Amino acid sequence: MESYSTSNPRVPYRMMHEQPALPPLRGKRLLVHVAVNVEFWPFDQSMPRAILPAPHGQSPIPDVGNFAWVEYGMRNGMSRLLHVLGERGIEASALLNAACCDVYPQCADAMLAAGWEFVGHGWLQRSLQREADEEAVIVRSLERLRSFSGQPVRGWLGPGLGQTFDTPDLLKKHGVDWVSDWYVDDVPCWLETQHGRMVAMPYTVELNDVPIWVIEKQKSDEMHRRVEATLEVYDHELQHNPRVLTLALHPHVIGVPHRMAWFTRTLDLLLARDDTLFVTGSEICDWFIAAA
Repeated sequence: MESYSTSNPRVPYRMMHEQPALPPLRGKRLLVHVAVNVEFWPFDQSMPRAILPAPHGQSPIPDVGNFAWVEYGMRNGMSRLLHVLGERGIEASALLNAACCDVYPQCADAMLAAGWEFVGHGWLQRSLQREADEEAVIVRSLERLRSFSGQPVRGWLGPGLGQTFDTPDLLKKHGVDWVSDWYVDDVPCWLETQHGRMVAMPYTVELNDVPIWVIEKQKSDEMHRRVEATLEVYDHELQHNPRVLTLALHPHVIGVPHRMAWFTRTLDLLLARDDTLFVTGSEICDWFIAAA
């Protein structure tokens, strides 16, 4: 019989009640991270995901219907997100396919002007497991984002949450300090690599618009209802330790009018609390490293 000394090779196991106490960040214990996935889906390739089923059971190329679904988000959804967040003084993290800097330059400029943090998310929306040279894709993506934004680009989320066995080692090797693919906790924790520790950043598939509306087909108010229920539990836990509440968004999903109406209500619900701080990924990372 095989025996195992750890549940996974990267993040040592611990239970929530074993977490060391972390201090508030700027006096706040509820840290809200708005994480916007900004993606390039090439028109001449199979779409990474579909809202419309493939006719005759075969995915067409070009897939105009599903391409247009995503392109709507880049045209209209992004404008709406930039407006409602900017109106409230909220700076988001842009989990950004690096090719967007060239394919959607107006959008990249607008996010930069709004003070959003640029986070690596591959070159285009294709899992690193499908890349012939994973390291080359990582390097190319980081270099383009850094040259465009002037930011250090310290974070990463894999396209489709995809990693190989080597991904954390390669990311750390090339200057990435935190990664969101290992979303094993409601606060950051340490992730081991061959080049030293990096931060495993809280992310979410529960407050994520793709599972909620594309996969589960929930009602327009579902994310709002889940945030309210999450806060009921967090209100007890915040007495002992801060919590990171991530809202994982895609402009073609959250950015349609009937969902944006509820999203603005969610933002205002969070802003009305006296313990809430909206933060970017690297702000959370720096807070955790300083406290750990």
